[in-house]
Amino acid sequence: MTTCRLCGSPEHTPFLDLGFTPPADSFLRPDQLDEPEKHYPLKVLRCNSCMFVYLSHVVAPEVLYRNEYPYESSMTSAGRSHFDTFAGSVVDSFGIAPGSLAVDIGSNVGVLLGGFKRRGCRALGIDPAENIAQIAIKNGIPTVPEFFSPEIADKCAAEYGRAEVITATNVFAHVDDLNTFMRAIDILLADNGIFIVEAPYLMHLLAELEYDTIYHEHLSYLSITPLIPFFKGCGFELFDVGQVDIHGGSNRLFIAREGVHKIRDIVPALEREEKKRRIHELDYLYDFSARVRNNREDLMTLIGDLRQQGKRLAGVSAPAKGMTLLNYCGINGRHLEFITEKSKLKIGRYAPGNHLPVLPDSALHEQDIDYALLLAWNFKDEIMANLREYRVKGGKFIIPIPEPRIV
Repeated sequence: MTTCRLCGSPEHTPFLDLGFTPPADSFLRPDQLDEPEKHYPLKVLRCNSCMFVYLSHVVAPEVLYRNEYPYESSMTSAGRSHFDTFAGSVVDSFGIAPGSLAVDIGSNVGVLLGGFKRRGCRALGIDPAENIAQIAIKNGIPTVPEFFSPEIADKCAAEYGRAEVITATNVFAHVDDLNTFMRAIDILLADNGIFIVEAPYLMHLLAELEYDTIYHEHLSYLSITPLIPFFKGCGFELFDVGQVDIHGGSNRLFIAREGVHKIRDIVPALEREEKKRRIHELDYLYDFSARVRNNREDLMTLIGDLRQQGKRLAGVSAPAKGMTLLNYCGINGRHLEFITEKSKLKIGRYAPGNHLPVLPDSALHEQDIDYALLLAWNFKDEIMANLREYRVKGGKFIIPIPEPRIV
C-alpha cells in the first residue's frame, strides 16, 4: 500500500508489526505439508491525513477466498442467534416490507439471509468462495459465486431488482478498493435503501488488546472518524451506529444516500469519543504495540511453565484470529499437541504456519489434555459449556486475550 485506501494520502506511519505469516484460513491438506508455504507481511499502518488504519500489504483475494475457503459463519449458536436478531431488528426498525430484496455481500452459507427470508424478504447472497456458495444454495439461499463489483451489481439489479437492504458483515474491512465497492453499492441499492456494515471496532480492538483480530483478510480496521468523510465523498452518509458484542466488540454502521435519514446523535458522539480516547494518536498506538509484545511474553511464559511441569496442552477452535495468535507468538508442536474444531471443513487438515493437526473436540478428553488454549475466546462461554466432559475430567482453559489467564 503506497496510498491510503480512503483518502489517497501517501503519508502513513507503521505502528505494529506481527511478522510474516501465511493467510489465516489457508488450512493444509496432508498432501500439502511438504510443499512451500507462502508467508506475507502482517504490518499495520495509520494514515497521517485521515487517520485510517490498514495493513501495509494486500494479499490477492483469489488467494484468500478461492482456494477451498474453510470458514462457515454458523458454527456457534451465539453466532446464529446474533444474525437472526440482526435481520429481525433491521426489518422492524426500518419497516422493510415483505417481498423486499435483501442482499448480503460475503454471504457465506447464508445464515443472515436466512433471517431476512424468514421475515418475508427475498434473499440474495454474493460470495466468491464457490464451495461456501454451494452450501448456501443447498440451504435455500440463492447465491452468486463472484466478487462484488459494479458489473455484478448491474447483473443482480437487472435480474432481481434493486435492494432495500444490503448488508456486509465482516466484509467491508476485507475490501481493498472501497471506492469501486461503493460504486457497486450505488448501482444495486434502491434510492431509499440502507447499506449496513458490521465489523470489529478499532476502539475496542485497541482497548482490549485484540491483536489476534489482525490478519490478511482484515485489510482495514474501522473507526468513525475517517469513515464519515469517506462515505460523504461517495454520495452517502453514515447516519447511525449500533454497537454489538460479537467478535470482541463490533460496530453496526447504517449508511444511506445523503439526506435520506437524519444523522443520529451517536455518530458525532463516537467521533468525539475517539478523539477523547486518542485512539488515532501515535503514542497511543505505539503503547498498544508494546502491550502486544508483553502479551506474547506472558503467554509464552505461562505455556512454558506448564510444559515444564509435564502438562499436556492443545488448542481449542481454529478461527482465523487464532492463527494470528499462534504464528505471532511462535506457538507450534513444541507447545500444543493439536487443535480441535467443530467445523468439518477444517478437521483433518493442518493449521497454517505451525502445521498443528486439527482434530474433533472429543480429542481433548480422549487424549487427556490438561490445558486447552481457547483461541475463539470471543465465544468462550459457549465453547466451555459445550466441552463439559473435558471439564468434568479436570481439564482447564487458557484464555489468551486481553491477558493470559487460566479458568
